Amino acid sequence: MDLERYLLEKNGIINKRLEELLAKKDEYPQSLHAAMHYSLFAGGKRLRPVLTLAANEAVGGNMEDALDMACAIECVHTYSLIHDDLPALDDDDLRRGRPTCHKAFGEAIAILAGDALLTAAFEMAANSRGARKDAVLKAVGELARAAGSTGMIGGQVIDLESEGKETAFPVLEYIHIHKTGELILASIRCGAVLGNAKEDELAALTRYGRSAGLAFQIADDILDVKGSSAETGKPTGGDKKKGKATYPAFVGVAESGKRAKELADMAIDALKGFDKNADPLREIARYIVARKK
Repeated sequence: MDLERYLLEKNGIINKRLEELLAKKDEYPQSLHAAMHYSLFAGGKRLRPVLTLAANEAVGGNMEDALDMACAIECVHTYSLIHDDLPALDDDDLRRGRPTCHKAFGEAIAILAGDALLTAAFEMAANSRGARKDAVLKAVGELARAAGSTGMIGGQVIDLESEGKETAFPVLEYIHIHKTGELILASIRCGAVLGNAKEDELAALTRYGRSAGLAFQIADDILDVKGSSAETGKPTGGDKKKGKATYPAFVGVAESGKRAKELADMAIDALKGFDKNADPLREIARYIVARKK
């Protein structure tokens, strides 16, 4: 299949629905809504919401049932990036090739824009159109858990507290699995749940999500070493400067690449019981480790 075409098509659908669901950028208070739009429509890959739609497709679901949840997941992801970039956390000036939200709008508005996107996400998720209400409730729970203190935020905290310190490998794994992997896993599980997946299908997609999520963060680690800011849209080499725990720091770039490839292969193997409807997920697993940004 043509993954680039698939991603472009799904990005168009997701962006159109996001525009419909989110308060308009000139709505009062304009500074807040402008900042939300600035970060949400900054040209990201939309990988997480695409995974939601692809998982829904893999189990024979109706895309409309999962589309609002996909948009909610992108709002959660964008909020996390806004807050990650703040001076109190990673203190980054560039994101996706342009000034970060706090550089463009000031720290206070950036914090509140992130808060507002997180809140909007759960409004979108709870109001998912078409899907069974019990499935919506389960998916909202999946998203809340993945984004919370035992998921993404927990990973962010340990990442922050580990900077500049000697870190044990299990702690590195915890950071990667929670900071990045949990939201990717939830993206897939939410799509499957809203597609009324059978238990064995959900179990297989969970295995896929765990492998793909860790592979994604290892690939990010490698890009921070080998990539260029022109390709990634943000400064590279920051992990080493900040003393962050990364796979290349532990095992080197070459071994990190091998591990990412192994995880991508494991993700694809988890889909062996699915037909061609799961081909987008297979191609995304390959893309995760081959991407340049």
